[in-house]
Order: sequence, then structure tokens, then C-alpha cells
Amino acid sequence: MSLTRAQVQRATTISPWTRDFRHLLPVPRHFQNRQTWFDPVTKAVRVKDRIKFWNVVPGDQICIRGDARKTIHEVLSINRFTNRVYLKGGNLHEGKPYKTPVNRSVHYSRCQLYIGERLEEKADKQSSMMSVFARRVGVRDPHWNPILYRWAWKRVVLATDPRVSEKKGFELPWPQQEERDHQEPNAMMDTTPETVREITYKPPVLSNIHSAVTEKAYLRTLFNPSAVQFDPSAPMEVHLTKELSNPHSRAKKQARWQAATKRRNSLFKKFIAKELTNLSGRSVRDARAEAAFKYRQKLEDERRAEKKRRWLTKERVAKLERKSKRKARKAEKQKEKLSQLVLRDAPNQFIPGKSAKRQGA
Repeated sequence: MSLTRAQVQRATTISPWTRDFRHLLPVPRHFQNRQTWFDPVTKAVRVKDRIKFWNVVPGDQICIRGDARKTIHEVLSINRFTNRVYLKGGNLHEGKPYKTPVNRSVHYSRCQLYIGERLEEKADKQSSMMSVFARRVGVRDPHWNPILYRWAWKRVVLATDPRVSEKKGFELPWPQQEERDHQEPNAMMDTTPETVREITYKPPVLSNIHSAVTEKAYLRTLFNPSAVQFDPSAPMEVHLTKELSNPHSRAKKQARWQAATKRRNSLFKKFIAKELTNLSGRSVRDARAEAAFKYRQKLEDERRAEKKRRWLTKERVAKLERKSKRKARKAEKQKEKLSQLVLRDAPNQFIPGKSAKRQGA
């Protein structure tokens, strides 16, 4: 089991759930090449320093450890390879439109989960509300949820900041996902149900002849509208639904596969029947074996023919035709050049016709 580039690239996630523990696997060294990858991967921490059970997830409210003002931030996303927590609303490149927006990030160890507000009683018998944060969080009852297909556990607060009088070890609930806002239908923007149910298709009236001829007439009018009287504003004829439908749908692929399987089975039965009708001294077993051999050879020949047919595309056929014409033209020019060849008069030349006449004289 090893990591892929896509898994490392999608390490920063907004999902609060833990599907697996693949973030504990070592990142290959060639993934950390600065020439071919991006900077966050080069900062991936060592495997022994990575966190197995993440208690800080997107949607949580946290406070950065060491912040005297105790400002509450919302977690936007997390990166399990770098142990970084990205905060919402903290663009580091604000005011720089030529740079990609980058949210502020802090290390996992600097995050304190926000628990809520508690009533603080002071010495002068005055009370005020104070924010309580989790200083230490533990993991209880980690288990695999086969229904939701993810790991689940309980977050238990072991220490708080500031300390509260509540019993230690109380459970901290997970952040609730925001429900999808379904807006009410608007008469200005939405289509009414009456308009949706209205039938607006009106098939064109070509003639009352057979459907196949009607389809040809329709197609003829597309390429030569002046040949037949036809209304071009009419919608497309329903006979073209077969040609315009998706040929790669699951039902059509299954139908083609079933037809091909049926054809192969019938072809094999024909080969066996042909060999069994004329044994010629062979046993039935040998005849069936020879029929199976011829059947496999037939399938191989069909496969090669289909491969050649697919290879001979329109562009390749045009290229072969141009090449053959060029060769023929070159051969014709060479033949014409040889036929029109004229030698200059020079000594020691041998002309077959004249030499034959001299010998006869």
C-alpha cells in the first residue's frame, strides 16, 4: 500500500470525517521535488509526528494558544500531512489580486477548542460570562462505522482553560453541518408547474406515407431545402431519436454485448455441426477439437480485420491515397524522362540499330 500523487495533492480537505489512515503512510521522496510539486507537500512532517485521530476538524471554533485576547476563529480546512489547520477569513494575500488567496494556518498543537460560555463569580460577588476552551482533549471508543463508512470516536475534554468546576472527562460534541437552505419558489424566477406540464411539441406534417420514406424526405430537405416543399421552422422529426440518442449508454452496450455473445455461440455450434457431419475417420472428440480450433482462428481473423478497419480512418485513407498518387506521378515523370533522353554525339558510342545494319551490309 502506497500513496499516490492525487491523494497527497488532495491532502487539504474540508471534510471532518476520517475515512482511513492513509495519511500515516510515508510520502515518497520524488513527490517532494520542488521542481515538480508544490510547497505544502515539501513541508510534510515525519510519519511519527503525524496525528492519527484528529479532534480539530472543519467547522470547529478554536482559539490560538498564546493569544491574550482569546479571539475565536472557525476552522476552514485541515491538512493531515502537514498538521496544519487553516482558518476562515484570514487571507494572507489580501489586496494582492495577482496572487492566489491563501488562508491563514496554524499548527495543530496551537489550537484550543471552544467549549462555550460559563458564568464567572468574582470576589466582589459580581458575575460575568467567560469563554472556556479545551486545553487537553482525549479520544474514547474509536471504532469503525460500517453504515457511514468512516471511523468514529468521542472527544473527551480532560483539561480546560480556565478551569471550571465541572467534572473532568465530559464529552465534546462534533460540529454540526449546516443544513442546505431550500429557498421558497419565486414567481419571478421559477417556472410554474402548469408551464412544465404544457405540451409544446408539434410534429411537422410531411406526408402520410411510410415512416422510412418520411425520414428520408426530411433529411433530403436539410441538404437541399429547395427540392421539396418543407417548413424549416418546424421542430426536428421524431424519427431521428435513434440517431441522436447516446450510443454509449449502459443499456445499448449491454444489448451489443448480448448480441455478440449470441453470435459467437451460434458460430461455434455451426463449426461443430459441420465437422460432425463429415468425420472422415476421426473420432467425435477429434472432430470437436478441430472445430474449436477453426472457431478460434475465425475469431482471430475477425479481430484482425476489425483492427485494420479501425486503423483505416478517413485521415489515414486520404494520406494513403495521396501517397499512392505521388508515387504514380513520380514513376510517370521518371518514365517520361527516360523516353525523352537524348545522348550527345561522342566517340566510341555503340548504337544497336546502326551497328546491326553495318554488319548486314
